[in-house]
Amino acid sequence: MNTKIKAQWLGHSAFRIVSPSEKIILIDPFLTQNPKTPAPYNSIDGIGHVDYIFLTHGHEDHTGDTIEIAKATGCKVLGIVELSGLLKNTGLPEDQALEMNKGGSVTVDDVTVYMTSANHSASFGGQYAGDPAGLVLDFKDDLTIYHMGDTNISADFSLYHRLYSPDVVIAPIGDFYTMGPREAAMCIEMLKPQCAVPMHYGTFPPLTGTPVEFEKHVKEFCGDKVKVIAPGSGDEFL
Repeated sequence: MNTKIKAQWLGHSAFRIVSPSEKIILIDPFLTQNPKTPAPYNSIDGIGHVDYIFLTHGHEDHTGDTIEIAKATGCKVLGIVELSGLLKNTGLPEDQALEMNKGGSVTVDDVTVYMTSANHSASFGGQYAGDPAGLVLDFKDDLTIYHMGDTNISADFSLYHRLYSPDVVIAPIGDFYTMGPREAAMCIEMLKPQCAVPMHYGTFPPLTGTPVEFEKHVKEFCGDKVKVIAPGSGDEFL
């Protein structure tokens, strides 16, 4: 596929995506306190222009620098409704909040975002922040990218293959707080993407799952489709 989408992994679950119309999207921007985020993205000044932030759930290693980036750039922030309310109560300007919920979709510029279930927990500042979620980004005539968020394995992923047919699946593999490499590989088998990208590993000592293990199990279950990206690097998924 001749994609116009550019993407960088910024460590943990954070990604920077440039859409075909050159809109800048950050997913789960845990950056300034993330030991794996490279310069210049590990400072608010270095992040530069942002059009949208998409959030999977409210944990601090995912919301990260959301409010600071939103105030600095004026970007819109998309999240599940309860998390959106908490962010507004904590300083996110009302007109920058985009609320949605699981099963729904929101179209902004050249991407339609679908919110899926994720098997995890969620809070923000010690308060209930709605359910955790995954995000499917459908770029119309380009790629469909599925960021799974923090999750365990679930039979739902077979349905998401049928519904969304993602070209790229970004999967947590670190174990301890999410599924590990073997469960993540089974999810890839169900989702049947062209490309599987590991995330949420190596940031902190408990996250012991490795891309080597993930790649081994994906090959065992469904063939050679893993693309490992170093933090700060990356260009095209396919």
